[in-house]
Amino acid sequence: MTTTAFFLIGLTVFVSAFAQGASGMGFAMLAAPVVTLFAPSLIPVMLLILMVPLNAYIGWREHAAIHWQGVKLISVGRFVGTFFGLWILLVVNLHQLALLIGWSTLVAAVVALLSPSFDMNRTGLGIVGLITGVTETSTGVGGPPLALAYQHKRGPVLRSTVALCFLVGEIISLIVLAFSGKITSDILLMSAGMLPFLALGSYASKFVHHRLDGPLLRYIVLGFSSLSGIAVILQA
Repeated sequence: MTTTAFFLIGLTVFVSAFAQGASGMGFAMLAAPVVTLFAPSLIPVMLLILMVPLNAYIGWREHAAIHWQGVKLISVGRFVGTFFGLWILLVVNLHQLALLIGWSTLVAAVVALLSPSFDMNRTGLGIVGLITGVTETSTGVGGPPLALAYQHKRGPVLRSTVALCFLVGEIISLIVLAFSGKITSDILLMSAGMLPFLALGSYASKFVHHRLDGPLLRYIVLGFSSLSGIAVILQA
């Protein structure tokens, strides 16, 4: 990899970490297309590795607002979805998968924008976890289902709960990917090189995250989800 590509990916990691730290989502959506452009072999493992410290920090920063029941139900579904995601990586045409994920995310965001306020029940949270497990393990992008589930919650609840759900799921995915031989020394080295950019972006977000709440945060969430879907479709 050239020095220019390294720093462009680093800049992307910085911006993506800032976005996720401020709003509760956006890291994979922003980083995945750029990383795929320069080094597709790093997807999804490097994104999963970097999101572990990022989401640990976000969850710790607003831990008092965590919705623990949601974390438990989503994590159970997420665990099951991880194995479906791994199976998809091994046997399914990723082009078709990307199109399905992209269009599903875009349609869900539009429906969520037009629908009234709602609270997810236990079954709904479990399904959200299942979908997240499939999409994050297979593509590295798992934020939209979680974002849509918590779009009507207060900013601290959304950010901390989504971060903790991400953290649990990312650890599960990395363990499964490690046993399947998907984690290499080159990916670990590149991930280590991105940590300073990640730390700077995460730190910068603490100065603005408290300003994002209510309707503004909801529109940002839906915007991220819509752009995520469009980006996946275009990439496919």
